[in-house]
Amino acid sequence: VLAGLAAQGETLVNRVYHLDRGYERLVEKLAACGVRIERLGD
Repeated sequence: VLAGLAAQGETLVNRVYHLDRGYERLVEKLAACGVRIERLGD
């Protein structure tokens, strides 16, 4: 995720269930920091 934030262009992260288990409200927290992020599917 950190590498994706530093990279230019669009980053797609698969199998985010690991992130869901380890980080509470990650999408909301990153968005609050100005990151353009969206969750596709579930």
